[in-house]
Amino acid sequence: MPKPKIATCSLAGCFGCHMSVLDIDERILKLAELVEFDKSPINDIKNFTGECLVGLIEGGCCNSENVEVLRSFRKNCKILISVGECAIMGGLPSMRNGIPLKECLDEAYLNGPSVVDGQIPNDPELPLILDRVYPCHEVVKIDYFLPGCPPRADLIWNALVALLTGQPADLPYEVIKYD
Repeated sequence: MPKPKIATCSLAGCFGCHMSVLDIDERILKLAELVEFDKSPINDIKNFTGECLVGLIEGGCCNSENVEVLRSFRKNCKILISVGECAIMGGLPSMRNGIPLKECLDEAYLNGPSVVDGQIPNDPELPLILDRVYPCHEVVKIDYFLPGCPPRADLIWNALVALLTGQPADLPYEVIKYD
């Protein structure tokens, strides 16, 4: 019987949640016994090779490419999990949400103290910047949320093992962070 597949990606975030996945340490070998990694920066597979049981999403959506990737994960993953504060609430990238986009772009590319002959990037190949940073659940249906910045490795491990083995999740208070 083939192993279930797992996929991961980072949208607008810092990759800290992927570092927590790696922080499960030697248990990653046990995880590799349970699953096959599909599209993920962990194995550098760029495209889905088939349907995945679990998708882990880190980061929020700040541009059109993020939305496209997130929708692709929803389409290809039976269970989709928002991992970390950026995916759940927008995190640090969403600090710009209270400022109009034009004002952000003007400050970054035209009026910043180190800008000389500035120009707002407008190459058609660049993803379109959204008016604000959106948490993942505002773009697609999310099945589970793992809080933390980043979530503790034990939280990710316990949640994944429960999903993969069909057992109840063992999530004591000590493994959950709300920062």
